[in-house]
Amino acid sequence: MTKLNQIIAVEKGVKSGALRELADTQGQLHKPALLAGIARTYQPKDEEGEQLPPESTRVQVKSEEVLRQTASTLTRLFDVTATKDWANTEAKADVTVDGTTLLSDVPVSYLLFLEKQLADLHTFVKKLPVLDAAEAWSFDDSSDTWRTDAVRTLRTKKVPRNHVKAEATEKHPAQVEVYYEDIAIGYWTTVKFSGALPARRVNEIADRIEKVQQAVKFAREEANSAEITDRKTGAAIFGYLFR
Repeated sequence: MTKLNQIIAVEKGVKSGALRELADTQGQLHKPALLAGIARTYQPKDEEGEQLPPESTRVQVKSEEVLRQTASTLTRLFDVTATKDWANTEAKADVTVDGTTLLSDVPVSYLLFLEKQLADLHTFVKKLPVLDAAEAWSFDDSSDTWRTDAVRTLRTKKVPRNHVKAEATEKHPAQVEVYYEDIAIGYWTTVKFSGALPARRVNEIADRIEKVQQAVKFAREEANSAEITDRKTGAAIFGYLFR
């Protein structure tokens, strides 16, 4: 019995080979000289006339033969493709993670779809915004976001002050230097909120995606190793077309 992965392995080669053979074979039909033949003999007008040898050109390409070659080439391609496509509808496997079956009897085509989607999803999850590790966060149900504890900070205001460097005299005014002093005028109480996720949460989701990715790959390999039935469609089609 043939296995699906064996058919998949040879399909590409069969297809490229068939296309190459078809191009070579059918290309001959576009060279009129290869399809043309001639046979002619010469007879002088009288017995004393010049004798010339007969001339002939053989037909090198026959359309019916090209049809037979085309049918032969395409029959192999049709059979291989049919075997693969029928097998893809029959080859199935379960997707199992940690002993739990997530999906049962999944066809190969859907497993391939899952592989692509899970790869994209993994990339998306790894780029999710993460909470600042420098802060202590707790989940706030009322706002449905993460929040920090309240932090109280002092609000100050610069107030000008005068520093007398020299007292006034009868001859000179006082020498005064202005400086500013920070005076407490209130307090800020700050709570930070964030819609990002804890790094632990992101890593947990990414790990689960990776487990499912691995399970899907195992399932695909299992489905592709299933024994399949060789399909013979080419003979039926070309037996009708070129009969």
